[in-house]
Amino acid sequence: MARICAICDKRPRTANLVSHAKNRTKRWLYPNVHKMRFTVVGDASGKVKHACVCTKCVKAGKVKKVL
Repeated sequence: MARICAICDKRPRTANLVSHAKNRTKRWLYPNVHKMRFTVVGDASGKVKHACVCTKCVKAGKVKKVL
């Protein structure tokens, strides 16, 4: 399963891991996504969706959790 947010399309990206001797090796930075049932705030239909959403979208109030 891809680690991509369904709302903001945030996805894994690459960066450098820098050692004390300034040696650089590639590493991955993964977004903090969770599988959840939610409704999109401001959507007129109010349908319940099931997808991966990053925690920044949840905290910003872009989605509403459905239990």
